[in-house]
Amino acid sequence: MINVLFVCLGNICRSPMAEALFRDLVEKENLSGKITVDSAATSSWHIGSPPHKGTLAILKKYNISANGLVGRQLTKQDFEKFDYIIGMDDSNIRNIFEITGKPKHPKILRLLDLTEHQKDVPDPYYTGDFEETYQLVSEGCKSLLEKIHNEHYLK
Repeated sequence: MINVLFVCLGNICRSPMAEALFRDLVEKENLSGKITVDSAATSSWHIGSPPHKGTLAILKKYNISANGLVGRQLTKQDFEKFDYIIGMDDSNIRNIFEITGKPKHPKILRLLDLTEHQKDVPDPYYTGDFEETYQLVSEGCKSLLEKIHNEHYLK
């Protein structure tokens, strides 16, 4: 089983959006038996909370299920469980390194580094632009799935 974890600051906007999007891609490719998907926060602010209403609205707009999305905090043990730990911005990456105690580990990646954009995914909690975030996260998730296909020879 290949385990993927998406991480952002609060686990209510970007990382649950990525979790839902990636899960949808995995299901459409009939890879649910080979890939698991989760998300987490670097902070403890929204543990047990549902995604932000803007995240829920954009997922609904694109007919992507938000079922089962609940905020949780990243733990040191997540490093052992997950094969890919994907941060949304440089700050998330630094926090992931600190929480896991694994600085600069190759399984820890910034999502848009897998695309031509090579930048942070903007936080719609602050920008209010859930559409832009959705489009960037969607592109990043497609690139991540392609990377997993190439590294694990999935069909």
